[in-house]
Amino acid sequence: MKSKTAYLGLLLAFALILSYLETLIPFQTGIPGIKLGLANLAVVLCLYLLGWREALLLSVVKALLSGFMFGSLSMIIYSAAGAFLSVLVMILLKKTGWFHVPAVSGAGGVFHNLGQLLIAGIVIETYGVVYYMPILIVAGLVTGIVIGIVSSLVLPYLQRIITKGSYEP
Repeated sequence: MKSKTAYLGLLLAFALILSYLETLIPFQTGIPGIKLGLANLAVVLCLYLLGWREALLLSVVKALLSGFMFGSLSMIIYSAAGAFLSVLVMILLKKTGWFHVPAVSGAGGVFHNLGQLLIAGIVIETYGVVYYMPILIVAGLVTGIVIGIVSSLVLPYLQRIITKGSYEP
C-alpha cells in the first residue's frame, strides 16, 4: 500500500463532498433525524481498505468537519455520537468475519441512529424520543444496506488500485 495518509485524506475529502451533496438533495420525510447518510460510504470504504483505526479517525473527523461546514454545534454533537457508535459496531462486526459489507453497513446505519437517539434523550431530558426508534431503525437499516451494496460493488476496484497503484483489468 502506497500511503495510508494520502488515501485517508482522499476518503475524508470524498466524505465531505458527499456531506455537501446531501445538503443539496431535497430529501424530506417529516421525521427528524432521517438522512441518506451518503458520507458513510467513505467510512465503510475506509474500514475495508485501510483498517479500523483509520475508519474510526475518519468517522470522528468527518462528523466534526461536516458539522462545522454544513451544520451547527448541536449537529456536531448528534453526528459525533451516532458516528462513533456506528463505526464501533461496524468494526466489531467486520472483525468477526461473519457478515458481508451490506450487513455491516446496515448495522452501522441502525446504530448511528440509536446513538443520536441516546443523545437526544439526554439533551432534551425525556425518553419520549424512543417513539422514533422503530422508524429510525428501519431508515438506518435501509440506507445502511444501500451504502453497503454500493461499497461492495466499488471495493474490488479500489483494492486493485491501492495494491497495484492503478487499475488494470
